[in-house]
Amino acid sequence: MSGANGHAQDVTESIPTVAMLAPGSRFSAEQIKELVAALEVPFDPSQIEWRVMNTTKGQQPVRGQVVPYADQRAYTDRLNALFTPAGWTRKYTIHTSANFERTSDQKIVAKVLVTCELTIFGLGSHSATGEEFAHNPNAGTSAEAQAFKRSASCFGLGRYLYYFSGTWVDLDERKRPKSVPQLAGWATPAGWREGLRPRCVSEVKRSVQSAGEDTTIGWHSGQAAGGDGDVSHEIEGMERILGKRMYRGILKSIARVWNPKEIQDKAIEEKVLAHMQAAERGLRRAEAAREKAGLATFAKVLGSLRLSSLDQVDNLKTLQEIVTALEAAVRSKE
Repeated sequence: MSGANGHAQDVTESIPTVAMLAPGSRFSAEQIKELVAALEVPFDPSQIEWRVMNTTKGQQPVRGQVVPYADQRAYTDRLNALFTPAGWTRKYTIHTSANFERTSDQKIVAKVLVTCELTIFGLGSHSATGEEFAHNPNAGTSAEAQAFKRSASCFGLGRYLYYFSGTWVDLDERKRPKSVPQLAGWATPAGWREGLRPRCVSEVKRSVQSAGEDTTIGWHSGQAAGGDGDVSHEIEGMERILGKRMYRGILKSIARVWNPKEIQDKAIEEKVLAHMQAAERGLRRAEAAREKAGLATFAKVLGSLRLSSLDQVDNLKTLQEIVTALEAAVRSKE
């Protein structure tokens, strides 16, 4: 479900286009507030497409779990509308991992890693890394787009898409959605401007901490979100943020289940969510440290743990070891 470009100006019509600032110049505090707010506005529904993430097996009709996404052209349209093409830039760095055995099928594979540094003049820079298996003919393009979108989300652009946990719909014989869900009001420009927002991890219910666990750097302490008994939905939404391996690893180790709906104990449910929020913070720290330490150091740290990617991490202890090693490497450089 793809739409034409050109809706970005409609979305940002209340914010005038900003010409490129002179080197060293900055926006005023009020301008920054307005620009960040404009970046956070959802894309026009016509620019949203749907990707099938999971499918049912041995069931008719075949159903798939779909999540919304926007082509990277929607991101560049928004940036151009707000800052002009001369008001922002991006830089890519490409690296290939060493060969490793993939756990799912025991095949020897490698990954293409692309880091994108996105700079908006007057606002600053953010960088993020995308990755794809090297045997994919479009590995570079895919990893590049992923890196660009992730770095843009650090400014708030497209960040709202991370709140979707997936909706199940019927698929056709080519495993394409026969229909797509209707976007909630908060996921549209009009609804967002009216003040509608998604239920998210910032909605604090109460703090959860596991007895006897080390919380000195914020790994196992966190805010259990939810309210109104909707913690299970919050947990489901974390799968896309954490990746399947970490998501399932926490579910299995804390709740002994694969599906959050199977958790009967509310305290366990909130503990799972708290650990997943800690994992999200840990992954963000790992990505930030990776950019500063460099891909060579990152690969060395993962190799010492017999890993080739953060996607292979399934527990907080290993993630903490990675972050600690990367941050130590950054400090030694500084």
